[in-house]
Amino acid sequence: MKLYIKYMVSLRCKMMVKEELKNLGLHHVMVELGIVEILENISQEQRMLLKANLLKSGLELLDDKRSIIIESIKNLIIEMIHYSEELPKVNYSDFISEKLGYDYTYLANIFSEVKGITIQQFTIIHKIERAKELLIYDELTLTEIAYRLHYSSVAHLSNQFKKITGLTPTFYKQLKYKRKQNLEDI
Repeated sequence: MKLYIKYMVSLRCKMMVKEELKNLGLHHVMVELGIVEILENISQEQRMLLKANLLKSGLELLDDKRSIIIESIKNLIIEMIHYSEELPKVNYSDFISEKLGYDYTYLANIFSEVKGITIQQFTIIHKIERAKELLIYDELTLTEIAYRLHYSSVAHLSNQFKKITGLTPTFYKQLKYKRKQNLEDI
């Protein structure tokens, strides 16, 4: 049986869900971002307990199809951008459509209707957040970051970065050094 969980976006969330399942005597086959597969059928009482316990941790057990689809899209994008070393070789739209088994137009319409932004905008926001992380770690050049995040060029990444943050990637990176320098001056 599959269960869908909202706001499950990190490894820590996975651990919390596993613990809650264990506490209820449920055995999981798979726990991924936003989706859990358990061996048993879950009783109504177990479902209510799981729902209440997850809510205490800021997670939400989903019931309706639209919410499940939206969470699946979000979790797929988050996993793809933040936790995967290699992004898919195909277009994001094809990848999402193939993974979820729905026509992309259908997925895009539901997503934008409920979230108020497009899947593409959501993807760009997460790619820029990932770029910010990678800039702060200072392990990759801007060219390497652009390549890793599947930008066609450094200029394309820089333009989107500035549009989202209001700063250039180079200036954003310099802020880190200025903060360190300021702390040393104190």
